[in-house]
Amino acid sequence: MPDFIINTHENVYVPAEDSYLLAENLEIKEGQSVLEIGTGSGIVAMYASRLTDKITVSDINFDACELARKNFEANNIENIEILFGNMFEPVENRKFDVILFNTPYLPTEDDEVIDDTINYAFDGGLNGRKVIDLFLNEVGNHLNDGGIVQMIQSSLSGNEETLEKLDSLGFIAEIKASEHFFFEDITLINAYKI
Repeated sequence: MPDFIINTHENVYVPAEDSYLLAENLEIKEGQSVLEIGTGSGIVAMYASRLTDKITVSDINFDACELARKNFEANNIENIEILFGNMFEPVENRKFDVILFNTPYLPTEDDEVIDDTINYAFDGGLNGRKVIDLFLNEVGNHLNDGGIVQMIQSSLSGNEETLEKLDSLGFIAEIKASEHFFFEDITLINAYKI
């Protein structure tokens, strides 16, 4: 895989194992439209840009949008649309072939919440599912038939629950890849819309 220049920012999630688990397992065909929610530094979108030229990214963290723009420019990538906003709000009436999301999946107690925009990157609420469930409830409305959702989460935030929810929403879902860390598995879930 190509190496990219990656600038970082104190308020933006620095690409880590979960970012690369998604980036290295992208299922994108040439010409497909891609939406990445929570792009952060833009690393996953940069890998996606090698596979298709129709990419939109969004982030609820304005610093992340600015950092992604800086990283795309540093790597001479000009085919990515950057939108600021929460989840699907910036793409209200649009549909895509592929939707990517490295979710904020960490179970987070009230006293662990950081009073800064970096908090968006990891705060999954008490059970780690606060953002995951909001995403799952809406994702089907923005995915073309035959499309795929690729999302990262942790075994701490209920992989089975996500698979069951996707199943009930009419997807065929599977754990495509995972990596074990000290106390959790980071998993890549692929869900196909039929």
